[in-house]
Amino acid sequence: MLDADGQQIGVMTLEDAIKRAEDDGLDLIEVAAAADPPVCRIADLGKFKFEQDKRARDSKKNQHVSEVKEVRLRPRTDDHDLQVRVRAARRFLEDGHKVKVEVRFRGREATHPEVAREQISRIAAGVADIAIVERAPSLEGRSMFAILARGRSKADEAASGGGRSAAAAQGATATAPAPSAARPAAAPPTPASAPSGNGATPPSSAASGNGATPPAASG
Repeated sequence: MLDADGQQIGVMTLEDAIKRAEDDGLDLIEVAAAADPPVCRIADLGKFKFEQDKRARDSKKNQHVSEVKEVRLRPRTDDHDLQVRVRAARRFLEDGHKVKVEVRFRGREATHPEVAREQISRIAAGVADIAIVERAPSLEGRSMFAILARGRSKADEAASGGGRSAAAAQGATATAPAPSAARPAAAPPTPASAPSGNGATPPSSAASGNGATPPAASG
């Protein structure tokens, strides 16, 4: 039970709650029927409804309502007018709306649906960075239409993520320290001179451990 100031009074019987509301010259309003026990409040019913309606209006005013905007064209729409439609579709998508791209046929134009499909594809390609084709082009009476919605395709997201990964890898490679230069290999030993034709002089013997010089060979 809540009083007129919104302060909690406590649990009381229905008869006591009605009597208290009548004593205050106000109404007994049930505000939470699903609670156990139900919650009631003493207040002026007219004022209470007015405040509720005002809160609902404020909430609706701040809430964005998504609509389906239409972009219409003909199979013979030229390139300049087609770019005007692309800009209009982009503006609608940026405002949070969906876009219905519709191509209307006249006379025998309906016998060439591929022309309409191509025009729809061109508009979709013009906003592909911010939108996806939510509903593929389809015939309906004497027109063909498709639905575009805000978003990016998985292929675009994967390509964007791959580009960032490649850039990060390139940056990591650029900042990695250069390997130290290898030491030059030792020069190969000089080969011994070849013996002459009249007999080679024998190489000198290595010095012995006590430093004595070996005797020279006799002639």
